[in-house]
Amino acid sequence: MTAEINQDPAELAQFDGPDLDWWDPQGPMQALHAINPARFQYIEEHCELAGQAVLDIGCGGGLLTESLARAGAGVTGLDLSGTALEQARAHAQEQALDIEYLEQDAHALAGQRPETFDVVTCMELLEHVPDFPALLGDCEQLLHPGGFLFVSTLNRTVSAFMLAIVGAEHLAGILPVGTHRYDRFIRPSELAQTARDLRLVVEDIRGIAYNPLTRTARLGGSPRVNYLMRLRKAAQA
Repeated sequence: MTAEINQDPAELAQFDGPDLDWWDPQGPMQALHAINPARFQYIEEHCELAGQAVLDIGCGGGLLTESLARAGAGVTGLDLSGTALEQARAHAQEQALDIEYLEQDAHALAGQRPETFDVVTCMELLEHVPDFPALLGDCEQLLHPGGFLFVSTLNRTVSAFMLAIVGAEHLAGILPVGTHRYDRFIRPSELAQTARDLRLVVEDIRGIAYNPLTRTARLGGSPRVNYLMRLRKAAQA
């Protein structure tokens, strides 16, 4: 599997525009700004970050990446969008944060740095690639035995279709039209089974309640739309 295979050029283009401002909380990335505190809270609740080697796959402009770095982790951000990474590097420099950013795919990095990271995050990315099990497998390979993997994605339900596509894209204009494809949404049961097939332990599933009217998010509630999953790689015997 290569980056040319396990990525959708049309979907990548949604996040690679030169005029896309990742750090404008009222701009096209406003939904990510709203949910970033909740997803960071979820990670921070369940693992130690200070002094840990952390990889943020699909980091975009670096919203979560910077939160992880401020918690004391040694962070690497990985993305295929060169324009997003330009903004990520510039913003990190402005904030005096030491973050390694790589324009590369997870499969290539897994071949170069297997079992390197204590924590891997893969947020709002699984539903944007053609082969999510392959990406999950790359995440597993990148983790130290005993390491944590945190993922978030969208459930394949009518509620998710109505809120994430009809509501957020077409009615409220919170997201650009075409950001999501419903057929790539993933049910928690499908994600959990794929993880178990990779010998990842499913430790927790948590919903994220996002209100597109108030544009706020909180942890908890039903996973019928957005949800997080905490996985752990088995420790070596």
